[in-house]
Amino acid sequence: MDNKTRDKKDKTMSCSFCGRNYNIVKRLIQGDRNVYICNECIDACHTLIQKDNEKTSNHLTRKIPTPAYVKERLDDYIIGQDMAKKVLAVAVHNHYKRLISETIDDVELEKSNVLLVGPTGSGKTLLAKILAKILDVPFAIADATTFTEAGYVGEDVENVLLRLLRDADFNVARAQQGIVYLDEVDKIARKGPNTSITRDVSGEGVQQSLLKMFEQSIVNVPPQGGRKHPEQQYIQMDTKDILFICGGTFSGIEDIIRRRIGKKAIGFGAKTDLTDDKSAGEILSEIKMNDLIEYGMIHEFIGRLHVITSLMPLDKGDLIRIMMEPKNAIVKQYQKIFEMENAVVEFSKEALVEISEKALERKTGARALRSIFEGFMLDAMFDLPTDGKGAVYVVTPDVVTGKTQLMPKKLRKSA
Repeated sequence: MDNKTRDKKDKTMSCSFCGRNYNIVKRLIQGDRNVYICNECIDACHTLIQKDNEKTSNHLTRKIPTPAYVKERLDDYIIGQDMAKKVLAVAVHNHYKRLISETIDDVELEKSNVLLVGPTGSGKTLLAKILAKILDVPFAIADATTFTEAGYVGEDVENVLLRLLRDADFNVARAQQGIVYLDEVDKIARKGPNTSITRDVSGEGVQQSLLKMFEQSIVNVPPQGGRKHPEQQYIQMDTKDILFICGGTFSGIEDIIRRRIGKKAIGFGAKTDLTDDKSAGEILSEIKMNDLIEYGMIHEFIGRLHVITSLMPLDKGDLIRIMMEPKNAIVKQYQKIFEMENAVVEFSKEALVEISEKALERKTGARALRSIFEGFMLDAMFDLPTDGKGAVYVVTPDVVTGKTQLMPKKLRKSA
């Protein structure tokens, strides 16, 4: 072989992926149209594929956390709501057992979707988020009020699966074992107790549209969202192993429950109403499927939510504990921020009581805490990087109410 031919071969016979010449690598495999791949690129591709397979397999066969462990982890982030935690812990444990074995002794295990009923700010959304974190599965959250029936202006129900797919980096196998949380499902109750002969675009019609996702079905998911791009290639997802958790306040359902319970009091010597001495939380804990149907949810929709549990309203003590105890407690967050600036912030017990009372007045549960803190902490946070280094701040009731401003107090030199 002359030098001219050898030079030409050296230039052409190289890996089309990494560019390495044939005389550098151990093996160079030729494909069609003078395309080559070296042994090192083959090994790299094999490793990547193997990792993807292991990642998917781990989510199918890995050890499922016990209900006790799940509840313990939930306790790290959520105060109270013990019954709801136990119900969810058992539900998700049994659900993900199905991913290990589809049948046990020829008995098919069916999944149990969950409905959380409770007042605003009681922790429904947080429970679902922490569950997904504990189980290390894809998670998607959607507001049911944004959905409409197909063909109407609004968001298509299939988009919630698209969010799940995106959270799984478009790994379909992994997305099909995720958790979907649908919030505000009480807002899609039909407008009246009887089935309407006219369209209820954002009510009963949406409930009907969600039915196919709740059980095993193959859903065509538009990767670009919506149906505005008919030319797009749909992604098929099997919803058999997706756990659906729905949440809603169901405002006013306590009256429906009271009427049902009160009927038991009819008779000689009975009280006029068995519900007189019960709190709203105790009433809500006795919720039944028929109460939800009377509220406006259709039989088929509620029938696919096999586990129903209620969350208790938060009292002053709960709010104080929420501010201080969880890993993501708001007091701990502010203390960490100040610590990063070599400063200290302290909260008096009286200040925490004042904050909890203000939160109760807003009637939005723990959700009100962040906005209250931001209100009286804003000025101090603004000056902290420049004037607050090496200082201590003390939050008092007057600071919370706005009578005084949160000001730094310089630490002693010995501090």
